[in-house]
Amino acid sequence: MNLEPPMIALNMKAYRESSGENGLKLAKICEEVFEENGVCMVICPQQTDLSLVCRKVSMPCFSQHVDPIDVGSYTGWVSAEAIKNSGAEGSLINHSEHRIRISEIDILIDKLRSFGLSSMVCTNNEAVSKAVAELKPDAIAIEPPKLIGSGISVSTAEPEIVSDTVDAVRRIDKGIKVLCGAGISNGKDVRSAIELGADGVLLASGVVKAKDPKEVLLDLISGI
Repeated sequence: MNLEPPMIALNMKAYRESSGENGLKLAKICEEVFEENGVCMVICPQQTDLSLVCRKVSMPCFSQHVDPIDVGSYTGWVSAEAIKNSGAEGSLINHSEHRIRISEIDILIDKLRSFGLSSMVCTNNEAVSKAVAELKPDAIAIEPPKLIGSGISVSTAEPEIVSDTVDAVRRIDKGIKVLCGAGISNGKDVRSAIELGADGVLLASGVVKAKDPKEVLLDLISGI
């Protein structure tokens, strides 16, 4: 898919609020906001719900994780081919809650691309972001782990991490989109991220655990 900034990527994680029928309901809310506002949005349903959500909504869906395997005897693992068959358009890679080796990231970017799928690689600092940028993913999401789920936005708490990462990645490859994650919860956070040079944001609990997810999504979009 063509990741067009500014964009919002929602990781549904494994919360009860985003599981099964709850996950489909949330995906439908995202779809409604996506269609009404024309902003580039990507949702990442739980792995067990991925095929269902992809069939039921007409907006870009990513897997939350993919493994560096081919099809075959790999019980409990997830192949790029399986993600393609689910109807998804790409995958997160190396989220802070599911770290993998740089060699595996390299393999996965190529595997996803071979199936026409996009890659969004999560990183935790500028040095890792530079190393990943050399592998030519479609997008990098910079997320300092200590701020994930904290409600404290990285774009305000540690703005230099965002701006320095954006500059470093663009010196390597201007075509790689850079997103800002960790603590993003409102339109002000989104605006700050974009002002720091980011192409968008990656977030989770701020929307998934909200009493009114649509209201939060609309507030996020107001910052674009």
